[in-house]
Amino acid sequence: MQSNRQTEKDVQNSGLDYAIGRNGIYIEPDLEYLDTYIEEGEIRNCAGDGKCAYTSRAELGFAYSKMLIEDKHNGKIYNLVGHAISQSELADYINLVFNTKLKFTPVSVAAYLYERKTALGDFLGTVIAGIYEGIKNGSNNVLSDFELAAGRPHKSVEDIMRVYKEE
Repeated sequence: MQSNRQTEKDVQNSGLDYAIGRNGIYIEPDLEYLDTYIEEGEIRNCAGDGKCAYTSRAELGFAYSKMLIEDKHNGKIYNLVGHAISQSELADYINLVFNTKLKFTPVSVAAYLYERKTALGDFLGTVIAGIYEGIKNGSNNVLSDFELAAGRPHKSVEDIMRVYKEE
């Protein structure tokens, strides 16, 4: 995140026209992992009660297209995210849309880091555990500027899941 903020400053100081989007956590990886969640009967990570303002690739594509073609976005920075939800709420939405019976099981950061490093290797395991630790610590519970950027509200998590299910 710090390197991203430095890049933003560099762009702002460049003299160029710009519009910057700060992407949220994509919901698609959780949906692509659905078979594993179902097999295990749970969503297990270290996010605790933290909330995450998820987004989707399609929502980002829509917002960025508007930011690129509308001059009113010049010089603006937007948080391109939806409404923040907890991992328990994520499980509830998955259960509703995909007719599953998942629950959220919180684990410690240390336990999740060990689990992910064992399954994915040191680098990727550390990255994935870091994402969920960030959720726990509030890093992804940000206010959305999506409607300002896109001209319409961000789709709900449920609606994004329904579209994903149809694809």
